[in-house]
Amino acid sequence: MWRIWRLFDPMRTMVALAVFLFGLAVMIHLILLSTNKFNWLDGPKKATVALAAPMPAAVSSTTATK
Repeated sequence: MWRIWRLFDPMRTMVALAVFLFGLAVMIHLILLSTNKFNWLDGPKKATVALAAPMPAAVSSTTATK
């Protein structure tokens, strides 16, 4: 395992790993914030469009079934 550090500079490798992990964490958090279920800042959004729509009138069937 020690020979791999002869190929790669340890400081540059650790900095690259830290930058990659930070970018990955930011991307995951932004994806979660864009969802309705996992948005911990605003909370779940109410479905106002679905509540404002009137219900359709009931249609009675006049055909006889066997």
